[in-house]
Amino acid sequence: MSTPTLTTAPEVGRHGPFTLAVSSEMVFGELTVAQRLRHLHELGFQVEIWDWSNHDLDVLAAAVADGVVIGSMTGYLRGTLADPDGAAELLATARESIDVAKRLGIPRLNLHGTGLDGDGLPVVPCDDVTGPMWARAALTLEAVARLGQEHDVVFELENLNRGVDHPRTPFATAADTLGLVQTVDSPYLRLNLDLYHAQVDEGNLIELCRRALPYVGEIQVADVPGRCEPGTGEINYPAIARALADAGYTGTIAMEAKAAGDSTDAVEAFRAAFTL
Repeated sequence: MSTPTLTTAPEVGRHGPFTLAVSSEMVFGELTVAQRLRHLHELGFQVEIWDWSNHDLDVLAAAVADGVVIGSMTGYLRGTLADPDGAAELLATARESIDVAKRLGIPRLNLHGTGLDGDGLPVVPCDDVTGPMWARAALTLEAVARLGQEHDVVFELENLNRGVDHPRTPFATAADTLGLVQTVDSPYLRLNLDLYHAQVDEGNLIELCRRALPYVGEIQVADVPGRCEPGTGEINYPAIARALADAGYTGTIAMEAKAAGDSTDAVEAFRAAFTL
């Protein structure tokens, strides 16, 4: 099976074994989007965005032309995994997202178990996922992987927590998302392993990383509680960084976190935690 070839400039954001990225949606909120992207680039990070339809694409393209590397964005606008109509909508908006990704050179497109509203709540809430829903979700993700292969982009299924931020979201836990990615088993469908979400609902993060790494497309981080930068909560991110390096991980680690205080201090704390 062929493997994806669309890549971002590898030297941007490289710190030791990892490429470091920062979600531009959650820090430096006093700056415009264009200023945020360029400032994070000047600080030595790749950047990530969420819903591209909320952005001026000309502004993003201008930043990319100036050397900013956008490593990831949301890869759909609407839709769900586990019903035919929702799957059709997800695939249709994934195709729209691919066009944007190609324009901006973005290699990874993020997915969730269902669409989320402006408050992060599931558009189609679910308390119990049934066997037929699992089967339908796997079929939808197989179609997503084929779409990724056709256009040489990687879709990533992100785990979310149900206990704090995203109650009643189906296919939310790392165990759920890893199981689906393993079932599809395509290099064009990987896991966006969010360790903040995993800590809230599951814990045992180092063992989870070791188990999931063959299927990981990137890792996202924030501390618990509070979803702020590493060092503000209970997660020992320097230990996780060492474990990831020992396991041979050399991919992207992205901070998707609020700043507990100053945004510059927050991104520097992130850099320190993952610089070996």
